[in-house]
Amino acid sequence: MNLKRYIGDRKFYAMVLAIAVPIMVQNGITNFVAMIDNIMIGRVGTEQMSGVAVVNQLLFVFNLSVFGMLSGAGIFGAQFFGSGNTEGFRNTFRFKLLSCFLLTLVGILLFLTQGERLIMLYLHDESGSGMVELTLNYGMRYLRIMLIGLVPYTLAQIYASTLRETGETVAPMRAGIMAVATNTVLDYVLIFGIGIIPGFGVEGAAAATVVARCVECVLIVSWTHRRAERFAFIRGVYCSMKVPGSLAVKILVKGSPLMFNEFIWALGMAMLAQCYSTYGLEVIAAQNISSTISNVCNVIWIAMGNAIAIIIGQLLGAGKLEEAKDTDRKLIFFSVASCFGIAVLLVGLAFVFPHIYNTEQSVRALATQFILISAVMMPAQAFLNASYFTIRSGGKTGITFFFDGGFMWICTIPLAFVLSRFSGFPILVTYLLCQIPDLIKCMIGYILVKKGIWIENLVGAGES
Repeated sequence: MNLKRYIGDRKFYAMVLAIAVPIMVQNGITNFVAMIDNIMIGRVGTEQMSGVAVVNQLLFVFNLSVFGMLSGAGIFGAQFFGSGNTEGFRNTFRFKLLSCFLLTLVGILLFLTQGERLIMLYLHDESGSGMVELTLNYGMRYLRIMLIGLVPYTLAQIYASTLRETGETVAPMRAGIMAVATNTVLDYVLIFGIGIIPGFGVEGAAAATVVARCVECVLIVSWTHRRAERFAFIRGVYCSMKVPGSLAVKILVKGSPLMFNEFIWALGMAMLAQCYSTYGLEVIAAQNISSTISNVCNVIWIAMGNAIAIIIGQLLGAGKLEEAKDTDRKLIFFSVASCFGIAVLLVGLAFVFPHIYNTEQSVRALATQFILISAVMMPAQAFLNASYFTIRSGGKTGITFFFDGGFMWICTIPLAFVLSRFSGFPILVTYLLCQIPDLIKCMIGYILVKKGIWIENLVGAGES
């Protein structure tokens, strides 16, 4: 193997890190504070922690649906920017506004009317200890307040995703840092109480998150509009909400599979968690601990996926097809290689992190095993994520749909359903066996990326 084909020069890595590092920092700080939030709730009690974990799993489906909507339009946004088409970029932004706020309205109505039923899907306890009722109560109290933050969350994501498509990743990072700082301080005050301020437990955690999301939204929106000379697309963007029908159709045709993919992938993750939850409430608590620390470590390959989408999308939009192929190969190698070191760090944390929580020893032991499995799978997940964003950058959204969400529902979900309900295997065996489909998907991803079927310029001259 000729390693020179996979390794760039100093200028290459400076360019990559300039885009990826701010995303890593923003996501890392966000996940770190989510971890602190989670630990604080975990210090209150297992039922509170489990109730919040279930609600966050449900909100994860909503968050990924918004991400999918933005990603579908973002394919065109990155290429419009790469080709210098400001009007096309502006209309793509308008499409994001209209589609994402419709999605947010649907999400709020669904959670308001069906929230209790959705939470109960995850609660299984045959001992009659009353933990299910307590967990449900805490979950609903948390959910009702969290719904207030969905609108500012969505608006902040629309602006942040659009700025990233221009290569501006520092501003969203700064807004995220301020939001995280706000969330951290308010978490401590509102969860536990301080001085004359009483502690509100799960409601305090939710309120802190809502305020932080409002702060992030105000900062990133105001920052963008104050720099209209730099970001020409924002000038007059609200004078009309009309999006050219031809562009809307093209975004829907190319973007719908991607939008739907993110939704069914997130729904698939929720379904996986539901399958694992049939093993009891201890599994919910242990997976919550495991995912909390894993999410902090996963920011490396998640940010690299975003960097691939931005860099490769701009190169394709500029018509630099061969350069896009060479750059993508180096980006994927860099993403996977960097995750080996992070995986080693996660292995060490597996034996320490669970002991921070105020929960049973059996939950801590189970969480350690989940974390170890996540560490072993991290390089594979990095490759899958990089492959997904590569294929997506060229608009091959039909393929990404079958590669990502479709594959999960065809292979992983049925496997988890059968093993959790009919096999009699313990949870760790079931969890480990459910990682096998991802290894198969790695081989498929390798073939798709190597063939170069994703190399395509979607935006021609005059397209707007």
